[in-house]
Amino acid sequence: MPALEKEQCEACRADAPTVTPEEQDTLMQELPDWEVIKVDGVNQLRREFRFRNFVQAQAFTNRVADLAEEEGHHPAILLEFGKATVRWWTHKIHGLHRNDFIMAARTDRLFEE
Repeated sequence: MPALEKEQCEACRADAPTVTPEEQDTLMQELPDWEVIKVDGVNQLRREFRFRNFVQAQAFTNRVADLAEEEGHHPAILLEFGKATVRWWTHKIHGLHRNDFIMAARTDRLFEE
C-alpha cells in the first residue's frame, strides 16, 4: 500500500461513513504526532506545529491553506506566534473520513519540507 500521503482523496458524500474505530487505530499508526479530539461531539484530527517565529508559522499556514484549496478539503487552522494548530475532519459527515488522514499526512510532509 502506498504511503498515506500519496493516496488520492475521494469525493465525499453526505452519506459517506466515518472511519471505524479499527480503521482509525490503523491510520493513526501512520500519524504519530496527531491526536483524535472531540469538538462539539465531532471527532477531529489535531496537531500543533512549532516554529521559531510568527513569519515561519504564517508561511506554513499559507502552504496548508494552498493544499486545502487544491483538494477542496479545508481544515481549521489557528495561527499564533511560533505555532500553528491544524484540525482536519469532514464537515459533511460530522466526523473523520480517510481523506482527513491523507490530508494530515500531507500536512506533515509540508512541515518536513
